[in-house]
Amino acid sequence: MAMAASRSLWASRAASFLRISTFPRAFSTVLKDLKYADTHEWVKVEGDSATVGITDHAQDHLGDVVYVELPEVGASVTQGTNFGAVESVKATSDINSPVSGEVIAVNDELLEKPALVNGDPYEGGWIIKVKVSNAGELNSLMDDEKYSKFCEEEDSKH
Repeated sequence: MAMAASRSLWASRAASFLRISTFPRAFSTVLKDLKYADTHEWVKVEGDSATVGITDHAQDHLGDVVYVELPEVGASVTQGTNFGAVESVKATSDINSPVSGEVIAVNDELLEKPALVNGDPYEGGWIIKVKVSNAGELNSLMDDEKYSKFCEEEDSKH
């Protein structure tokens, strides 16, 4: 019994160190310090730029990703509108931008290795970087706890 408690404490400390939410979810990882859209994209803001990708929850529901459609560098994106698509063995899904601005980088590695979206959705599987034009839009996005609850409620409907 003490061994299980010790493992649980270790896991909780490790999650805290790695900045991973320990909010109970069915296998999907939700990171702290990111913002989330209700269309299952995440955004990490650093200064006036933001990195965007799809969440672990989204990639899990999509299945094995086989193709990622990327926008051009210099393209404008608008919060809540489509800028690309992710094609998996199950379905094709639009990717919506959680922020408005100009695309300043795209993850070209996804053209050769689209499965990075599955294996590493929050790091190697990022999709675009955007120069944010309206930081106030971030206020309409969810934090990790709200997003976890949102996913639980959405999953319970299916």
